[in-house]
Amino acid sequence: MPAPRPLLPWWAAMLVAVLAGFLTDAAYPELAIWPLVFVGVALALLAQIGRSVGGAFLIGYTYGVSFYLVHVEWTSRYLGPVPWLALSLFEALFVGVGGIAITLAYRWVPRVWPGRWARLTALPAVVAALWIAKETVIGNFPYGGFPWARLAVSQSQSPFAEAVSWIGFAGLGFAIVWVTASAIEWVRVSAEPGGPLLPRPRALVGLVPLAAVLVVAGVVPAWQTAPQGSLTVASAQGNGPAGYFDVRSTGDVLRTQVDATEPLLGRDDIDVLLWPEGSVDDSVNPGTSAARTLDRITAALDAPLIANTVTVRGDEYFNTSFLWRTGEGITQTYDKRHPVPFGEYIPDRDFYMFFAPDLIGLVQRGYSPGTNPPVFDLGETIAGLAICFDVIYDEVIHEAARDGAEVYLLQTNNADFRGTDENQQQLAFARLRAIETGRWVVNLSTVGRSQVIDASGRTVDAIPADQPGAMVTTVGLRTGLTPSVVVGGWIDGAISVGGLAALAVAFVLVRRRRAADAVASSPEDANRPVPAEG
Repeated sequence: MPAPRPLLPWWAAMLVAVLAGFLTDAAYPELAIWPLVFVGVALALLAQIGRSVGGAFLIGYTYGVSFYLVHVEWTSRYLGPVPWLALSLFEALFVGVGGIAITLAYRWVPRVWPGRWARLTALPAVVAALWIAKETVIGNFPYGGFPWARLAVSQSQSPFAEAVSWIGFAGLGFAIVWVTASAIEWVRVSAEPGGPLLPRPRALVGLVPLAAVLVVAGVVPAWQTAPQGSLTVASAQGNGPAGYFDVRSTGDVLRTQVDATEPLLGRDDIDVLLWPEGSVDDSVNPGTSAARTLDRITAALDAPLIANTVTVRGDEYFNTSFLWRTGEGITQTYDKRHPVPFGEYIPDRDFYMFFAPDLIGLVQRGYSPGTNPPVFDLGETIAGLAICFDVIYDEVIHEAARDGAEVYLLQTNNADFRGTDENQQQLAFARLRAIETGRWVVNLSTVGRSQVIDASGRTVDAIPADQPGAMVTTVGLRTGLTPSVVVGGWIDGAISVGGLAALAVAFVLVRRRRAADAVASSPEDANRPVPAEG
């Protein structure tokens, strides 16, 4: 089978790659037009087919740049264009390398696994697996990775969202690309010489696998965890000056949290009070004013408080969530597992100071990653925890479920991204985490938008953005592990390794066939007598 020819001329392929990036981003919140992810992925793949290695990288890089420049535009909110451009251009490098792998799959796989059904099933599977391999690398490298833009997140409000409880984020992303690539191959096969230009009954049979995947992903309900009672959670959003560049004095954020909580004091139906990330910006050492304030709040509610502050141990700083009980102070802590590079610490500081000393100099304090379990024992309930961007990392969420979490109480601070898509994108993760784990999620921000999400992904309570307020919600408690949590990172690994292995096997077989064809077509071999048997 000859190598595929480019489907688009160069200039058109570049324009299509740019359009593909914009359309893919439009599938994510805030626009959340989820069907557009299939259009964006389709255009990205069409632009890759038939390219040279260099051309494949350039097309993939162009797609990645156009996508990330829009998707993470919120990173420029306070620090200007340098971090935004650096992050977008860097992450696009991985998309470009992934584009090479996908282009080679279109070149090699049909040669070693020819035939109509291989084109409709095997080739799309390899392409989809390579796409997920690219996502897996981006999610882990460098500095812990940045798995913010996984395809699955675009489906947080789609009929396919419930599939994450079975196959995880990677599995849903694989299904999106597989369906899209299979549809492309069906059209290409139908349009080839000898193929039907218009759908015929026999040709329509080729759509059966594609349709089956769509039906299964859209119809099969989420894995059902077991109900285990309820918990009444009070959540306070102070809307205080919690941003990096907000003008404030020590204790200002704490005061706004107290003000938002005051209307709840005296209620006797609250089991736990939740405050967001960065909610205590003062020392809570015994005898301090802040410690007395926390004691007063928890005594008036007769309930413990989960809050967040900065802690220092030796020479290390931690972004720490803590459980406070009246008269006892801090009884349990959880330290953020994934401090944000260039936001909460500077990796390789001397190197980056050479390029942007003013920006790097803004981050004087460096947070260390935590190692303690992401759960708090509230007495009769185990609560799972994640601090801000922790929610995008599978292992933190899965570990909490395996450690017995019956509900997730997530804390975040979106003050540095007011007026951007960042909060909505993070809420999409929280919604999918609820479905993936089969647990209720309380996602509380300093400045909003805060939400309570049930185990089906439905928002049942909320506080608008940029407004102080509090909500008291009776949340369901659930036990049991979904298949996604049980299998965990093995899904990502199996898909990624499988795709790379299939590409490597295809490469080896193509080379062997080329060598065999060269020998068979050699004039010397053609004239050489065949030895007699025996």
